[in-house]
Amino acid sequence: MLPTKLAVPLLILLFYSSFISSQAALPLQTPIQKDHSTSQYVITAYLQTPLKLTKLLLDLGATYTWVNCDGYTSSTYQHVPCNSSIANLLGAYACLDLCDGPPGPNCGNNSFLLFPDNPIKPVDYKKVKGINIALIDSFALSTTQGSLTLINNFIFSCARTGFLKGLAKGVAGLAALGRSNVSIPVQFNRFFSSTPNCFAICLSGSKSQPGVALFGSKGPYDFLPGIDLSKSLLYTPLISNPFGKDSDPDKPRSSPEYYIGLNSIKVNGKMVALNKSLLAIDGETGPGGTTISTVVPYTKLQRSIYKTFILAFLKEAASPAFNLTATKPVKPFGVCYPASAVKNTQMGPAVPIIDLVLDRQDVVWKIFGSNSMVRITKKSVDLWCLGFVDAGVNPMVSSWIGGPSIVIGGHQLEDNMLQFDLQSKRLGFSSSLLSKGTNCANFKFSTKNM
Repeated sequence: MLPTKLAVPLLILLFYSSFISSQAALPLQTPIQKDHSTSQYVITAYLQTPLKLTKLLLDLGATYTWVNCDGYTSSTYQHVPCNSSIANLLGAYACLDLCDGPPGPNCGNNSFLLFPDNPIKPVDYKKVKGINIALIDSFALSTTQGSLTLINNFIFSCARTGFLKGLAKGVAGLAALGRSNVSIPVQFNRFFSSTPNCFAICLSGSKSQPGVALFGSKGPYDFLPGIDLSKSLLYTPLISNPFGKDSDPDKPRSSPEYYIGLNSIKVNGKMVALNKSLLAIDGETGPGGTTISTVVPYTKLQRSIYKTFILAFLKEAASPAFNLTATKPVKPFGVCYPASAVKNTQMGPAVPIIDLVLDRQDVVWKIFGSNSMVRITKKSVDLWCLGFVDAGVNPMVSSWIGGPSIVIGGHQLEDNMLQFDLQSKRLGFSSSLLSKGTNCANFKFSTKNM
């Protein structure tokens, strides 16, 4: 291990320039596997020295990556000194002057402390033993040609075994793709500045085959049977919320979540009457607006939006075009139909199409039955349920920061290509790939190091 009190100029030099692999600026790729027992999306990356394949929960709204460091072994890790200018990247909250324990990844003098969180089961810091130190170590992903690209000085946070509660089996931490200075896409772009500051995800709806995350490329996105999905995207601006969950009353911190401007919702082509004020971000404490999440399994709607939306869907589903009669719902859903009554199509269950109308009337994210409905089969129950849930009257992300009115969840993202262009601050989206004769499981992986 390198000395903890590494000279700051040397640390910064290493941070910005060191690689073991080729300097060729190739797009990076990693499979995204859905854990169906938890509805969590998991990527695989390589960490430590020697490199070790590591499973991480994919989180679009996280500030920094964290890894369980209990039992973490590596010959190249470094702690981040408290007087380092890397503090500006981390936004660190505290400094550990003297660690009372054996030296290791979890213990180092004069080291930054971070406060990682588990979005599935929030961490109670009063019950979790130990501290969480900012760490620098090797991190690698495969290129689209199959070789590995490695960053020797990737910044992340240590965490403890207790942070893994609620995560899928075998997952060792969290992969942060949020809007921050130290998210995975931003750190890779810092090294490969000639590549686009852009990443894309495609969550698979398959029960067995993975989707894909791509970094450093605006295309082509090649999927079988010979389709470049970068040519099939519509674009809408990415919006910033100045009030994130880590804000203090006297010091706002921008949200790491990706917000988009949702102006209206249509069901079967008919406008849903919504309180438009809920669709905008409140400039005082941040509530309102619409975000995209990979850790929320189903789209969450603020209660008044949810109730109005549900009534509109029920009305259209009962119309002669669909002739569906709702039955007793299964939690957490509020609307379900007998599966035997619902016809099946190329686009999934034959139900009213939901249109999310974004910044312009011609920029519409279409949600077909494959993304709007969830199949529930257990014992004698066989239902198709509307995969939208009630988020409550006042969604919150912290004790005083209001949450988004709408969170578009993982099920609604499956088999949709999403491109996050961080340089142009825009989201590219495809709507359902089923309409284009492909899906997210059809990405053409290079398998040399997968």
